[in-house]
Amino acid sequence: MRYFLLLIIIINLYSIELQKPKIYDKQKHEIKNWLMSEKLDGIRAYWDGKNLYTKNRNKIYAPIWFLKDFPKFELDGELWTKRDDFENIQNIVLDKTPSLKWKKITYNIFEVPNAKGNFEERLLIIKNYLDKNPNNYIKIIPQIICKNQEHLERYLEELINKKAEGIIIKNPNINYFYGRSDEILKVKKFQDDEGLVIGHNYKDKKFKSLKVKLENKVVFNLGGGFSDKERLNPPKIGDIVTFKYYGFTKNDKPKFASFLRVRKEE
Repeated sequence: MRYFLLLIIIINLYSIELQKPKIYDKQKHEIKNWLMSEKLDGIRAYWDGKNLYTKNRNKIYAPIWFLKDFPKFELDGELWTKRDDFENIQNIVLDKTPSLKWKKITYNIFEVPNAKGNFEERLLIIKNYLDKNPNNYIKIIPQIICKNQEHLERYLEELINKKAEGIIIKNPNINYFYGRSDEILKVKKFQDDEGLVIGHNYKDKKFKSLKVKLENKVVFNLGGGFSDKERLNPPKIGDIVTFKYYGFTKNDKPKFASFLRVRKEE
């Protein structure tokens, strides 16, 4: 647990201060006329005008040919290929020796950090740049005006059926801001989190589940979501794993938790 807490402290200390969404609550949030877009399941990347970095301030070693026509101003977006392809994206983007596989990657923009104006005015800056400087590797994530709760739910269902992760919905009327805020929200069918693998559970010499410790010190067994191949070679002690779940039990343990992937350090 000390290792996990130390890792979180280090990540927070060196991470780049960007916008972070809260979880949408239909009882609390009024989202009519906000802008909604698909939440891409890739590697978030910050462009400072010269280099690409992960959200934890680690340099991304993108090929020179990938970056050569990028603008001199800041960008925030997702390095992505297609839906349901996270492990492939992770392997390509986090490799310190860039390969030709980067030709499959696009940089999908959802914000222009520190630019003046409201959300639409900020996005217009990168749109105008791309109109004058076409780039096959930079795309702007389409934004849709949300009419009401029903529209939001219908759009979410449409995306989930296409194996998308979910929706980001954002107040378009405010200036750029840092940190986590109710002005930007993520909408999913399920929640996800990360935990530290601290042990393995076996039955009849066969892998049954991982013993996982969360940041809040809650320990639970994660047994769902593993393929036959993963059960033969489960995540190692010390790995950070990502899992999905649907609420919590009375003991604050994730309910119906299911393994998604081992999370590489970004």
